[in-house]
Amino acid sequence: MDINLVNVINQHKASIKVSLTLKEESQQFTKLLFKAFYDCDTDAHKALQDLEHLFVKIRNRACPEIKDKPCKRWEDFKDKIPDLYASLKMDAEAIYNNDPASQSIEEIYLAYPGFFAISIYRMARVFYQLNLPLIPRLMTEYAHSVTGIDIHPGAQIGASFFIDHGTGVVIGETTTIKDSVKIYQGVTLGALTVKKQYQNTKRHPTIEDHVTIYANATILGGDTVIGTGSVIGGNTWLTKSVPNHSVVTHNHQIEIFSKIKKADE
Repeated sequence: MDINLVNVINQHKASIKVSLTLKEESQQFTKLLFKAFYDCDTDAHKALQDLEHLFVKIRNRACPEIKDKPCKRWEDFKDKIPDLYASLKMDAEAIYNNDPASQSIEEIYLAYPGFFAISIYRMARVFYQLNLPLIPRLMTEYAHSVTGIDIHPGAQIGASFFIDHGTGVVIGETTTIKDSVKIYQGVTLGALTVKKQYQNTKRHPTIEDHVTIYANATILGGDTVIGTGSVIGGNTWLTKSVPNHSVVTHNHQIEIFSKIKKADE
């Protein structure tokens, strides 16, 4: 055995103190939470018991200084479940009502990555508001790995939120999204600058009610506000606010020509 190499590895691990077990257990917790909410084959009573046990384990790993203390309790999350159900039902209905390809609400729950990502975000958001460190990020990063949709649990998202397709969607930490907003694949709601000194400022845009943002649009900056009822076209790049009921498009030129030469050429 190479004792020197083992010492180097152990010194490095001691300096960063990363627990991959916390990541794995957080993923297990997230999957079981979703099943407890929606899977008719999962016994709700047993699932809640298992979830409480897992919650205590991951809480104690994430916050070793409060191990076995009553703060950041599972009960604080359970109190929020009825409101979560109501909110997520509105999200599912928004997807069903706005997507002509959807055949049933059951299909939304089972097959739509946008709904899965929104669900995990809203669950993680509760823990984020309880000031539980790291675990909310691990929950939304699990959803990100499954769906390709990256929603920071710090984002504030209103009712009846619709993500269609979803791959490549990025919603940053200080984003504010109001009610009845629709976004499509590849949309980025990001920061105009990523300097560390702006960590505690609003860096991401505000999207007002009833806005639609089409595929691959990029909207950046904490001072950027997309007004109520606006439509942001695909491939648009925005760093400035737009007024209510605006239509923003990206103009580009497309040329089509034949590769086959005519006989008289």
